[in-house]
Amino acid sequence: MSKKPNFLERLTGASSNDGSFDPPERSKVKEAEKPKIHEAPVESDSSEWLPESEGQLTIDVYQTPNHIVIKSTIAGVKPEDLDITITNDMVTIRGKREKDEEIQTDDYYYQECYWGSFSRSVILPVDVEADSTEANLKNGILTIRLPKIEKIKTKKIKIATE
Repeated sequence: MSKKPNFLERLTGASSNDGSFDPPERSKVKEAEKPKIHEAPVESDSSEWLPESEGQLTIDVYQTPNHIVIKSTIAGVKPEDLDITITNDMVTIRGKREKDEEIQTDDYYYQECYWGSFSRSVILPVDVEADSTEANLKNGILTIRLPKIEKIKTKKIKIATE
């Protein structure tokens, strides 16, 4: 008398008796039922299929007791090629990284660096004093220090009697 296979044995086709593996038959898909794959023609000039776009900076945003600090890697960008605008609750960093030489597309093995215009806007978690903001570019790292606006202090007023 043969033992009835358990669920796992029926699912995988394995048998616990002899350790053999006999997978269950799979239904065959007819050629007409297979999905058709349409391939787009590959263009030789990447500018035809890659629209002119703006890159987005990667940033770190953190706070100290008195400041909001934004840091970003901006290697290869001169300070005069950066534009930083600040409102009470938002910072926008714009710039452009220029190539220093022209290289034919066919000569690249890898092309991972971003060249061209970039920007990033950050909504700040607290209001800041835009007039007292400091920006520093050192070793390819942009650091922006934004002083927090002091919280409204509650002051108790003594009422005078006449």
